[in-house]
Amino acid sequence: MSHSLTHPKLQRLRPEAEQAPETYTRRRLADGYPGLDRLAFDQFSAVLDAHGDETLRMNSLLARLNRLVDLDRMRDIVVVGCGPKPQTIRFLKERKYRVVGVEPVPMFVEAAREYVGSRDSVLQGAAEAIPLADGSQQIVFCDSVLEHVVSPSKSLDEMFRVLAPGGIALITTTNKLRISLAGHNGEYRRRYYNWLPSLVKECFVFQHLHYDPRLANYSELPAVHWFSYASLCALGRQSGFARFYSLLDLFDLGDPAIANSKFKKWLVNKVKFNPWLRALALTQRGDTIIMLKK
Repeated sequence: MSHSLTHPKLQRLRPEAEQAPETYTRRRLADGYPGLDRLAFDQFSAVLDAHGDETLRMNSLLARLNRLVDLDRMRDIVVVGCGPKPQTIRFLKERKYRVVGVEPVPMFVEAAREYVGSRDSVLQGAAEAIPLADGSQQIVFCDSVLEHVVSPSKSLDEMFRVLAPGGIALITTTNKLRISLAGHNGEYRRRYYNWLPSLVKECFVFQHLHYDPRLANYSELPAVHWFSYASLCALGRQSGFARFYSLLDLFDLGDPAIANSKFKKWLVNKVKFNPWLRALALTQRGDTIIMLKK
């Protein structure tokens, strides 16, 4: 999830880099920014509250996924990186899916268990070490997580491992090719960040983690990976996934997003059946991919 909003209390925080030098030279650098875990929790919770009800988005998403696989048959779902207020888990549980969340941050785990009202529904783990049995799941949701993990390849290996044959991993992540005239990137308060050289990115990550946590909106694990649709396909193949789909492939002419526009219907049909136009569209809409395990 992109953190474009900031909690009012956090906006008043002065980063250590703007305070007296002795404030941050008295600590060991490896400890990182003091209290970043609590700042991250407050920020993440505030953003989720501001986003409001996810019902419409989730209904639309499931309708599109049902054009790819049979959701009446696929009922076992894991939500990787579910966060402290996992609306996705609550939504799916209400619709009788067998769903479990996985979250690496202990503070988030406890909050998520309280939010869904079940300790068994949220497990402490990581994308690189999902605490579930081989082939036990039919769907993996990984929403705005892959850009934050230490190892995307190990994370995809784990998703592949826990999926049963015919299962899918729905991944939403960063898009390094996204063009925003205003320079918005959804992760950092630095315009055109996704277009910066890798070395410059690393220096901003260091600044965020040690001196100025406002840079990446107080995230304990700032986005360090930037993908294109093609690079996601390549990573998926290395982990064993066989086929790849975008949400653009799952539109039909009755989809509410395009039903009332003749132009959108025409455009979707052109994009779906023309490889050149599909490639062009995926430069900007390639941040969501569905990987299929055969």
